[in-house]
Amino acid sequence: MSDEGNIITDLNLDAPQPNGADTLPTAGIISQYVKDLSVENPNAPDSFNWQDPPQIDVQFNIGARELSEEVSEVELKISINSKAQAGTAFIVELSYCGLIGMRNLDEQNKHGFTYAGAPTLLFPFARRVISDAVRDAGFPPLLLEPIDFNGIYMQQIAAQAGQEEAGDAPVGEA
Repeated sequence: MSDEGNIITDLNLDAPQPNGADTLPTAGIISQYVKDLSVENPNAPDSFNWQDPPQIDVQFNIGARELSEEVSEVELKISINSKAQAGTAFIVELSYCGLIGMRNLDEQNKHGFTYAGAPTLLFPFARRVISDAVRDAGFPPLLLEPIDFNGIYMQQIAAQAGQEEAGDAPVGEA
């Protein structure tokens, strides 16, 4: 039997790495966890009888801190406030974190993965925690729409570049 087209031999797994080092860029989630969760149901049980549709306000923020050269904690903070005409139905605040491993990445790619790639991977799990918390508070589960963290990241990078260009332009020119 021929080895032609064999997936194992095509991967070139036997090729020695220089000095045995793993030099390929890699990034991924090591672990993830709820760091802080707060659920408030300030007007229960009255809020369960309200008939007017609530206004849902969703705010989120991404934070990161480097724990070592190859490991960072990425924190996805999500705040949800549900208000009806009669008052606040519920408030949920979640801090959902992931330990992110990154090796052999340049600073630009490391920053991009920290603020766009990692939140994209963490968000579905945070969304489930929020859905369960709202349901456990006595309301129908709240399913947040997917968030395009990569698009938001690119917009912020472009806005920052625009601000830097505007700051460098002579007064009266932009």
